[in-house]
Amino acid sequence: MSCPTVPIHKALHVAVVGVGLVGREFMSQMIASRYPFVLTGLCNSKRMILNGSRSDDQCFNPSRWEDALAASNTPVDLAILRDALAQFVKEGKRAVLVDNTASEDIALTYPQFLDAGVHVVTPNKKAFSGEQDYYLRLIGQGGGATAPVVRGRFLNESTVGAGLPIVSTLRDLVETGDKIKKIEGVFSGTMSYIFNNFSTGEPGGISFSDVVAQAKQNGYTEPNPMDDLNGADVARKLTILSRMVDPSMLALLPHGYKSVDTQSLIPLELESVKDGDTFIRCLPGFDAEIAKKREEAAIEGCVLRYVGIIDVEKKVVKAGLEKYPKTHAFATSLGGSDNIIMFHSERYSPRPLIVQGAGAGAAVTAMGVMSDLLKLL
Repeated sequence: MSCPTVPIHKALHVAVVGVGLVGREFMSQMIASRYPFVLTGLCNSKRMILNGSRSDDQCFNPSRWEDALAASNTPVDLAILRDALAQFVKEGKRAVLVDNTASEDIALTYPQFLDAGVHVVTPNKKAFSGEQDYYLRLIGQGGGATAPVVRGRFLNESTVGAGLPIVSTLRDLVETGDKIKKIEGVFSGTMSYIFNNFSTGEPGGISFSDVVAQAKQNGYTEPNPMDDLNGADVARKLTILSRMVDPSMLALLPHGYKSVDTQSLIPLELESVKDGDTFIRCLPGFDAEIAKKREEAAIEGCVLRYVGIIDVEKKVVKAGLEKYPKTHAFATSLGGSDNIIMFHSERYSPRPLIVQGAGAGAAVTAMGVMSDLLKLL
């Protein structure tokens, strides 16, 4: 079977790394697309295949990608993949790396692809929320040798809110000259589900440990719920957005998400627990403290929500439990694992711009990745 032929000036040569839940859904969406994508490379954690224009490249049918990948004996080598994509750029074609993993090691290679003129599209939060020095390198402000070609673009809509237009909305506000005053929202689908069910504004209700166990059983949490309850995921998303607002916010977070004032909901006594099942078994012993906070909020006519706040005027970036009136959108508009984000700006004041909807799941996350890919056409 010959490799697919698409007009050179239109084709976008795509290499996909990661074919797990999100990656598999992304592959389905891309293959079903009517747009001129050419699947050039494919990697899972162990194998890779290339589908290039050279005679020594192996051609494979994109619709049979699973069989082709399973049959490959070529170990993953991102340097080889980068060079293959860079060759397309040298030939005047367009190439993009789509990283559907959560790997920090892969994220650290992005500048090498970008400097070679290869675009990068990803839902991976690691690169955009890490150390400031690396982030500056990622966006082409970290010094180093001048790239011999036009630097690639990086697009990361799905790093915040899966398929919701949060990153693009903030980018549009900033690039059109609006002044951001404050961003606040429920950024975690897991935390959304937990507190939508735990704190309704009425006295009493399900215990915190029971609702966390339900969330885990329903697949809303990581295998170890501690990875959600520590607040790090929200802190990473706040870091990504903060760094887009203005340079003064960038300076606030020299160590990325680790610099965010983050409230962990993991009891101190359980911080050393290593696995999710043990954590779930031990959590009921610590229900009383958070139940007291729920009762105090209910007496005030409020609910508890785990929110992220970027206060540009006060130069504060924080994640933690906050109380909101039962009439507030964070109390009335959320269902399931929805995200909701409010943008307070000079233009959107006193009524904020609100983005709301499903903030987790393979289908919507892959849609966000696809939407970024379409921006490159």
